[in-house]
Amino acid sequence: MTADLWSSDDAGEWRASLDRYPDVVAGQGVARLAELDHWYREELPGSIAARRPAHVTLDELVRLTEWKMARGVWRARNLVLVRGNAPDAVVETSAGALAKVPHPTAPIAALATLAGVGPATASGVAAAFAPDVYPFLDELVAGQIPTLGPVAWTLGYYARYAAAIRERAARLGEGWTPATVERALWAHVGGKAG
Repeated sequence: MTADLWSSDDAGEWRASLDRYPDVVAGQGVARLAELDHWYREELPGSIAARRPAHVTLDELVRLTEWKMARGVWRARNLVLVRGNAPDAVVETSAGALAKVPHPTAPIAALATLAGVGPATASGVAAAFAPDVYPFLDELVAGQIPTLGPVAWTLGYYARYAAAIRERAARLGEGWTPATVERALWAHVGGKAG
């Protein structure tokens, strides 16, 4: 396994890292992470896509926020803020945001108007709905992309991050999406830091 997956053009190395993703999730030792991750990857995308218009519910947004925090850094205040959103506002805002797909940043900006939702949580919603366009914004993943500089939780940083990951998915070829590139990079460094 290469120490620097980002600089590798070996599709086999990337595939091996992606294949390790479920084991890395399980190895985090974080309560409910494996359950939440399975729900996020296997159930949420179909639920969103089945709705007309496509949207998330408040319960889904809360659960997605719990997934994001279990996979990274737990920020209790953000979760309280997310839970405080009105259910109708979440449906309306997310429907409007997802209608803006495939714009590179408009869905993220629209979702980030909800309380407690920043570019990372917003990108989680967008990536669940359109994994072929949007990667989830993760600090450990961003830290592996040298051209991005220090991680910033801003729309401009997300735009650069997503563009770099989309370009990498295109270079890796068939079967690769921004979402799978993000997961391969996260698994490569073994998931959550310290």
